[in-house]
This record gives sequence, structure tokens and C-alpha cells, in this order.
Amino acid sequence: MNAQQWETLMSAIRGEDLRPRPNGFIVDSPWLPNWAGRTILDYFTDDGAFLDANLEAIRAFPRSMLLPGFWSEYGMCTEPSAFGSLSVWGEDEFPFARPILRSPEEVERLEQPDPRKHGLPPFVIKRLVHLQPKIEAAGHQIRFAVTRGPLNVASFLMGTTEFLTAIKTHPVLMHRLLDVVTAFLADWIAWQRECFPSIDGLLVLDDIAGFVSRRDFVEFGLPYFTRTFEADVSVKFFHNDASCKACAPYLAQMGVNLLNFGVQHTLAEMRAWAGESVALLGNIPPRDVLANGTPADVARAVREMLDPVRGERRIIVSCGGGMPPGVPTRNIEALVDAVAAHA
Repeated sequence: MNAQQWETLMSAIRGEDLRPRPNGFIVDSPWLPNWAGRTILDYFTDDGAFLDANLEAIRAFPRSMLLPGFWSEYGMCTEPSAFGSLSVWGEDEFPFARPILRSPEEVERLEQPDPRKHGLPPFVIKRLVHLQPKIEAAGHQIRFAVTRGPLNVASFLMGTTEFLTAIKTHPVLMHRLLDVVTAFLADWIAWQRECFPSIDGLLVLDDIAGFVSRRDFVEFGLPYFTRTFEADVSVKFFHNDASCKACAPYLAQMGVNLLNFGVQHTLAEMRAWAGESVALLGNIPPRDVLANGTPADVARAVREMLDPVRGERRIIVSCGGGMPPGVPTRNIEALVDAVAAHA
């Protein structure tokens, strides 16, 4: 992000009256490589392809904030790989991490990894170190530390069904698992900030928060998310495009001041549940409208979303989740134009 975009983001979070409303998108490997004419594996393995794709998107959409900006990531594999999870790759497929815990009891042998040495985190950092001079020469800075959240990482280490079952059958062991994972995430975030002093934001992505009840979120989510968000940064950005009803009332307590949520809820519902202090980033249907619709469909969806909240602040127009695969340039431009035209 450049300085102007960062200030726009901060102004939106502070609740200032911005005209036109800001818009922005979480941009990463599910969309960016193919949009830029590259394979996903080339994007992950070629620093030049990674840099060029990000710069092409920034130049193509100067009126949009692309968040978190130059996201150095390896799909869902980055954090699980540090624990020893096998990463599975395809030339143009999304990578995935295989579970390493075959039973809840195996949590007892789990050790906290070092993000400086273990798995893919060192590669994430080195890519940005190599490219930082060119990123800054283009007028941008590395603004965000980024990590998958504690429930998300735990679900990759065990398997989603297995983890969600085990919080009922083996709660003590699942607290042990989440404690180890969260300690690692805090170290991982701290190391990113140490490597890049320009970081003043934190993005935590965790859809598993939307798969548990409110009671289970309070026990197994709230304390670990609160620890994860303890970093002393200005922007504390949470992505959960599963259901947010269980976690929304606790976002401010967790420290979150910016939420990207899915299409299950309206802006009005999220405002009622999350309170006035949390800026909302959302929530045009990502697949059915932004990827598969026409520009007219996109413009209509923007109007239908914004008309009921006319005049409300702390809203950044986006899709309900990250930018999905296959979104064409014309639909992004239609969204930006529709936001600008909405009084």
C-alpha cells in the first residue's frame, strides 16, 4: 500500500466521512496469478512473477486498496508447514497442507516451531526482503504482518472434522493444541514486524471461527484470538467469510477494528452485532456476482448493499471474502464506478 491508501484505510477505521466511500479487496493467490496470466506455482516460486503480478494489479486498479499488499504467502500451507505438515502442490492448483495429528492424544508430542527456521515462513520473509527495494521504489511499503488464525491452523494440523469433534471429546488436549499454535503465531507475527519496521497492521484469517457455536467460540476461540491480536499495531484486521454471528460481539474485545465477512449476513446485521467501533469490509457476493456476474449485476449489488446503510461510516466496499478466482477486470471496474456514483 502507498501512503495515501494507508491514510484512507486509517480514516475509514477512525470513522471519518469519506466521499466517495473507499473500496478494497483481499488479493492473494486464488485470484492474482491467473488474472496476471501466470500459473499459481510460478507465482509461488518466481519472485519476479510475484512482484510483476502485484504491480500489474496495483496499476490496473489505482482507485482500490489491495490488501494486505504484496502478500507473501503459500496458500494455506505457510503456518502448518512449520509444524511439519506436508505441503501438496500443483502447477495451477491451490496447495493444501496434510494433517499431522492422527489422534487427539498426539497433541502431547507437539512442539512449538521456530518461524525463523521451520517450514515455509523463512521463505515468506526472504521473498519480501529480496523485493523490498523494488516495492518501495514503486511507492509502496510492507504494511501488514499476516497469519492464519489459531483455529484455522489447528484444523489443518488435525483435519477440520477431527478438530471440531475433539473440542467436544478432548477439550483439555485441544486447549493444549491451541496454546502451542497461538504461541507460535505470536512469535511469527513478532518476527515479521522485526524484519519490516514499516508494518503497522495485522491481518488474521480464520474461517473456522464461523463453524463453532458462541459458547465454543468463547471457550476455544476468544482467548487465543485475543492473544494473537495483542501486537501493538494500528490496524487489526480479521477475515472470516464463514458465519460471523458467534464471534462478532467479541471482535472489539479481541482488539479487532476491521472485519472482512461473508455473504451470510448484511451490513446492518454485522453492525448490530459487532458494534460501532469495528470497520466493515464487504460484502458483494464474490463468486455469483463479482466473478460470474455482469458489470450491471455488480453495479446493482453495490446499490442494494449500500442503500440501506446510506450515510453510515466505517464501511469499505468489497466482496464477501477474498477476491475469488476468475474475477474479470471489467467487474472490478464496475464495482469501483458504482461505489463512486453512490451518494
